[in-house]
Amino acid sequence: MGNRLLYAALVVAGLVTLAPFGWTLLSSLSDGGVPGWPLDPSLGAYGDLLRAIPFWRVLLNSVVVAAVSTGLQVLTSSMAAYGFARLDFPLKDAVFVVYLATLMVPMQVLVVPLFIEMRTFDLVDTYAGLLAPTVASAFGVFFLRQAVRQVPRELDEAAVMDGAGHVRVFASVVLPLIRPALATFTIFAFMASWNAFLWPLVILRSPEFMTLPLGLATLQGQFTTRWDVVMAGSVVSVLPILVVYVLAQRHVIASVARTGLK
Repeated sequence: MGNRLLYAALVVAGLVTLAPFGWTLLSSLSDGGVPGWPLDPSLGAYGDLLRAIPFWRVLLNSVVVAAVSTGLQVLTSSMAAYGFARLDFPLKDAVFVVYLATLMVPMQVLVVPLFIEMRTFDLVDTYAGLLAPTVASAFGVFFLRQAVRQVPRELDEAAVMDGAGHVRVFASVVLPLIRPALATFTIFAFMASWNAFLWPLVILRSPEFMTLPLGLATLQGQFTTRWDVVMAGSVVSVLPILVVYVLAQRHVIASVARTGLK
């Protein structure tokens, strides 16, 4: 009886979670009226989406920016995590605390200083300016540092005895063993970059650099809005994140399961 109640509660929770996505999909199939259950289902909104904005260029921009940003964050965060977890240097704990404290600073506070910095280096309205603030992630360093600390030091010592240096230990010993944590952080970083709106809105000027969130924002008119087209764009924007999660799902589950092991 207890298991049945648990399964029923999980089913209800799953339906509640999926309800917004189902409503978005149904609204994208409507005939341009009020969002909701389509009286005359049609894929016309998707065709209108392709004509309303340079969709394929916008989609390519988002894919490239999100992929490069995610790759850089995973690389820098894993290297920094290894340094904080394995290397000894003066004031290591103090530096880590200060670095971690940057998580409490909201992006809205940093927008103006970052924009002035990008303008100083002539990086406004460029891919470099868009990507520069996302090269490093304080959350990623904290998250991966915890994973590196769970790797037994005896494995490092065995590799060192075989003549390996820090680079070899990091690449051949530590990284393979924290793969579930890397996959989990990859999803977080990709989602954050894919859904970013404020910084691209501030730093970009040209339509050819526009990312998908900015493109979807242009679909909302001043007086009227084609909600079926907006919802079609929302459906398309969810698909890449879904693909990334499906590809990394096995590692994410392994990461969650490992947190309960000593």
